[in-house]
Amino acid sequence: MSQKLFGTDGVRGIANTEPITVGSALRLAQAAVRVLAKEESCPTVLVGRDTRASGEMLESAISAGLASLGVHVLLAGIIPTPAAAYLTARYGASFGIMISASHNPFQDNGIKLFGATGYKLADESERAIEAEYFHPGNRQLPIGRSIGRIRRIQEATEDYVTFAASTVPKDFSLSGVKIAVDMANGAAYQTTPMALTMLGAAVDMRFGAPDGFNINVDCGSTHPTTLSRLVRESGAAFGIAHDGDADRLLLCDELGFALDGDDLLAIAATDLLGRDQLNKNTVVSTIMSNFGLDHVVQRHGGKVVRTEVGDRFVMDALVQRQLNLGGEQSGHIIFRDFTTTGDGLVAALQIIAIMLRTGKPLSELRQILKKFPQVLCNVVVKEKKPFEQFDLLTVRLREAESRLDGKGRVLLRYSGTELKARLLLEGQDADELHQLAEAIVEQLVKNLGP
Repeated sequence: MSQKLFGTDGVRGIANTEPITVGSALRLAQAAVRVLAKEESCPTVLVGRDTRASGEMLESAISAGLASLGVHVLLAGIIPTPAAAYLTARYGASFGIMISASHNPFQDNGIKLFGATGYKLADESERAIEAEYFHPGNRQLPIGRSIGRIRRIQEATEDYVTFAASTVPKDFSLSGVKIAVDMANGAAYQTTPMALTMLGAAVDMRFGAPDGFNINVDCGSTHPTTLSRLVRESGAAFGIAHDGDADRLLLCDELGFALDGDDLLAIAATDLLGRDQLNKNTVVSTIMSNFGLDHVVQRHGGKVVRTEVGDRFVMDALVQRQLNLGGEQSGHIIFRDFTTTGDGLVAALQIIAIMLRTGKPLSELRQILKKFPQVLCNVVVKEKKPFEQFDLLTVRLREAESRLDGKGRVLLRYSGTELKARLLLEGQDADELHQLAEAIVEQLVKNLGP
């Protein structure tokens, strides 16, 4: 087995295969305790999960591993990933664990860890946990009254919803506003409708009946056409969709036009700039964000700082630079004044607050961002070999870079969570981008396809 567990977002794989097995989950939980709570005599750990069937199995294994080392386990049940982050700090836990594979299909699952303050773990903490996991040594386990206890927190959902609702002004009201919500049959099927209803909205909920196997199936934030159709059919003022663990947000305006993370960052950044509330006049995005975002932020007196792909890299930049807004094109939006990670519900409420404050519908607000044409291709691969070892692929990439020199860009990388190569081309001529992409994808499939 590889001596590495953590990817860009926790430990992930197909449930019941390594490293997402009962035995590995139990050992990972024990390793985390020995690293993150080694100085504590009676630590507490919060555990949440999404709606995947395998989550029940992994929750049991992780809870057993924690209790076997004297940890008192707080089971929050089915909650969004950002709720796990918030509740870890809210309940004073030593650390938190979220069982989810986010936007991946139901057969996958994953294990994410949060520190006591609700932030994802630093690289050094993950490396220490990996070292402990692979070389645990012989250690005596607690016995008798020292064994940990496991209890369910009945109020976890309500506590998180109350927090999310508290992030908007006290006079915030959605009375008479109809909202279409696509919950991806995932972790937010209770929390987001509950929060919107609490704030007065008329909620038309779809894909809110999880059965353990239908999470993300033709629904959720990775299927914008579904939300667009729901908004048009229902006559809603706008639509909201999350992914399986609800750390992402997709919005759809009243005309059925979907807004991605770049649109939302542009709306939020310009609003905060206009109210002098964007820290250091700077927003954080990733290398995947459209260059149109840079242009609109600069036009309003701000600037964009870019990171590698992954919300943890965005958060690292926010913390290091003491900034308060960042996100990804995929819909991870971090309003750091309120949250320690991407939060689909809190982000939705912040954008809605801008709508109410300005009196403008989403169809008008989204006009602020003029995007450069982009082509994004996801190619399934059998393994992640270095791209540069394929000569003709390298030639095609250089040709594309040469053609786009000064008027666009080419990005090719592997997904951090899936066996996929992701190709992004951006420029001024959409037809040219498609031609260049076809030539590159042809070589990717030929050399790396399954």
